[in-house]
Amino acid sequence: MDRENIPIPPVFNVMAKPAGPACNLACKYCFYLDKTQYFPKEENFRMSDEILEKFTKDYIESLQNIPEINFSWQGGEPTILGVDFFRKAVELQKKYAGEKKITNAFQTNGTLLDGEWCEFFKENNFLIGVSIDGPKELHNAFRVDKNGKGSFDDVMRGVELLKKYKVDFNALTVVNHYNSQHPHYVYHFLKSHGIEFIQFIPIVEQKVFDPDSEMQSDVTEWSVKPKMFGKFLAKIYDDWIEKDVGKIFVQQFDAALGNWVGAGASVCVYSPVCGNSVIIEHNGDVYSCDHFMYPDYLLGNIMEKDFRSMVYSDFQIQFGRNKYLGLPSQCRNCKVLFTCRGGCPKHRFLTTSKNEKGLNYLCRGYKYFYSHIAPGMNTMAKLLNEGRLAEEVMKMEKI
Repeated sequence: MDRENIPIPPVFNVMAKPAGPACNLACKYCFYLDKTQYFPKEENFRMSDEILEKFTKDYIESLQNIPEINFSWQGGEPTILGVDFFRKAVELQKKYAGEKKITNAFQTNGTLLDGEWCEFFKENNFLIGVSIDGPKELHNAFRVDKNGKGSFDDVMRGVELLKKYKVDFNALTVVNHYNSQHPHYVYHFLKSHGIEFIQFIPIVEQKVFDPDSEMQSDVTEWSVKPKMFGKFLAKIYDDWIEKDVGKIFVQQFDAALGNWVGAGASVCVYSPVCGNSVIIEHNGDVYSCDHFMYPDYLLGNIMEKDFRSMVYSDFQIQFGRNKYLGLPSQCRNCKVLFTCRGGCPKHRFLTTSKNEKGLNYLCRGYKYFYSHIAPGMNTMAKLLNEGRLAEEVMKMEKI
């Protein structure tokens, strides 16, 4: 890539946090709960109708040439706002949609779901992401309520309701120090509950995180170890390529295959640049990224600025380009850079053997994983380039 001609993403996405960092759980590894410090103590963590309407209108109008616009709702925990808040959101989407198709994705811990929620999701074609870290003992290790009680039973009750009402849903599984040691157990558990779409999100948290600091900090005890993350993905990949290609969709595998065939990855972590996925808080504040919700990365407020002026500001464009420009020489010369893309900037807090800054904490894991899957990815890429189906790889001799 030419350093002088780094592309600016032509479209952008907005992740909405209408309840801010408020949540009914107190997951031990949650990086968002401490964001309450950035708001007044008396803050009501609920997006007002005025901000909701301005957000909806401006987001739709900002993407004039895009036929389909996705609203992504996250938290904290968005269900604490109640169903009526999202009924209002859907009404506003219809009001401003024009000829555009509107879709909604909704991330939840699943514990507050009931029949009313599921009827609403089904009626309005919401895609639901449920946070679940595997079987009970693995899930409950960190995903607990404010009294320290595990949330597994309540989550699974929510999952069964989604299945009962035939709501489309997927799983977001946080890979931590504990469950990373049990890849087959986690994968087969998710499969056994009919989950066909899975995101594996590595938890990497420094004990002290300052995005502008030159100091490195130890990671928390629940953070996944780099090599273990790579092995976790590799072992699941081995199961997947033998039996589940075209049946189970794992975000890391889809992104890798996209990069292998030259089509690019649909997720920012594995793209050359970032900056096109901003967040809007409950109070209308817009930040550079979900992982950079700090005062220095505040782009403005939707009640004062429009999305295009914030997303395409010099600051945000440079923020996105720095994902590529900040790569150390070790990364630029790495054979798997074309697919790992240096990983998330938040995780680039190590230094290389040449004392260069910007090495991703997960580097060893990425190298292990991408080297492991290379034969299978090469075969699937060849199949696709020949106009065939990637799942034909399962009928071929063991790779």
